[in-house]
Amino acid sequence: MSREVIALSASEAVARLRGGDLAAAELFEAYADRIAALDDQLGAFLWKSEHVPGPGGGVPLAGVPIAIKDLFCTEGVPTTAASRVLEDYAPPYTATAVRKLFDAGASMLGKTNMDEFAMGSSNENSAYGPVRNPWDRERVPGGSSGGSAAAVAGGLAPWAIGTDTGGSIRQPAALCGIVGLKPTYGAVSRYGMVAFASSLDQCGPLTRTVTDAALLLGHLAGPDPCDSTSLGLPDDVTLPARTDLAGLRFGVPRELGPEAEGIERGVADTFNRTLEVIAELGGAIEEVTLPHAPHGISAYYVIAPAEASANLARYDGVRYGLRAEGNGSGTLLDLYERTRAEGFGPEVKRRIMLGTFALSAGFYEAYYGRAQRVRTKIADDFDAAFGRCDFVVTPTSPTVAFKLGERTGDPLSMYMSDYCTVPMSLAGIPAVSIPAGLARPADGGGPEAGLPVGFQIAGPAFSESRLLDAAYAIEQRIAFDTTRAFLG
Repeated sequence: MSREVIALSASEAVARLRGGDLAAAELFEAYADRIAALDDQLGAFLWKSEHVPGPGGGVPLAGVPIAIKDLFCTEGVPTTAASRVLEDYAPPYTATAVRKLFDAGASMLGKTNMDEFAMGSSNENSAYGPVRNPWDRERVPGGSSGGSAAAVAGGLAPWAIGTDTGGSIRQPAALCGIVGLKPTYGAVSRYGMVAFASSLDQCGPLTRTVTDAALLLGHLAGPDPCDSTSLGLPDDVTLPARTDLAGLRFGVPRELGPEAEGIERGVADTFNRTLEVIAELGGAIEEVTLPHAPHGISAYYVIAPAEASANLARYDGVRYGLRAEGNGSGTLLDLYERTRAEGFGPEVKRRIMLGTFALSAGFYEAYYGRAQRVRTKIADDFDAAFGRCDFVVTPTSPTVAFKLGERTGDPLSMYMSDYCTVPMSLAGIPAVSIPAGLARPADGGGPEAGLPVGFQIAGPAFSESRLLDAAYAIEQRIAFDTTRAFLG
């Protein structure tokens, strides 16, 4: 019975719970047992709940449990952002996105591991150890929402929420063979979400199916008086039902397409097979251009560290979190320095230094100001592309999941993992990654067979329902088994 329960998608579980065929406590305990048995091998959770929910049939989500990235404040529960500087910190309030899910009847399975302060593309930057990919435990799950992605792909949670700054939902979803959605910037409140880069951070779902992503987004989205940047969505999110793509145009940008530099052969081949699926479903495919997209990584790694350097200044050992022991020189500056030296990991320190330099006197306009102008150009490029097509499609990640430790000594190589996802983040538009299949062996090298490849679909701002409708049609035709990593 436990295997049957775990195999249910979140939407199916909601239906079973509301119909009385399944009890919320039974579903929760089935996942709690799997976490207890398997999480030592995956490292997906930093904190696990022992609170078994009561009957939930009268609320929309009916008690279906969810995994929460440890970047969301949860009242009375540790929220560490996977950093020593927030070790044992328990916030006095709950993030709006999480509270909305609780109000809808979701129960919390636990808080998931992540790259420290969401800074990373492999989930190797956590202060509490790396997360491992359920498809191959010697490989990374992607990051920074790697714990959430691994929990869903490994059958430790039916769905999860994460955050996406430059691809941190979509890239781990691709590497773990599940669905990951970055909504339009402002669609979901950021209140109570530990800040990395405030003009880019966005909450979104990681799920097994597109239907689950739509269901979860419908309960996450909405304006929030506590977040002045939150707008919600203009219309209610509808569950996808489209079975064909007739009348829809899909643009393939040559700058981010299968022929772009750095795209592995197995990824390109899988992407091209997905384009054939789109054509079979009646969609039209044409080439578009995003001339400034190749500069996206450069602009992102100025803007995001600059905002991080400001946001992380609050961790000083005075107000909350870690405080360095000993008196040192006895000055306040010494306390700051020792607390941050002990509390922050290498990648966080690297980005703080990069960002502080970019914002320093004499360099602001040369770096930060110029990066913001590139950002505007990238948004304009997408506007022009959407004048010709309904959606832009690209590979989600240039590669399949790479081995643990393979890129830790080469930050530039690690940063390039987000080459295809960063432009959408800079433009603030929604994008979803769906599993397109498994990479096949390539003659003369290339990625190894049997690892998932993600297919990214981006749409204009606030087009989530149309975007998910198109993704659903493609998903149904591909029929990728997202339970394969844990059910075989």
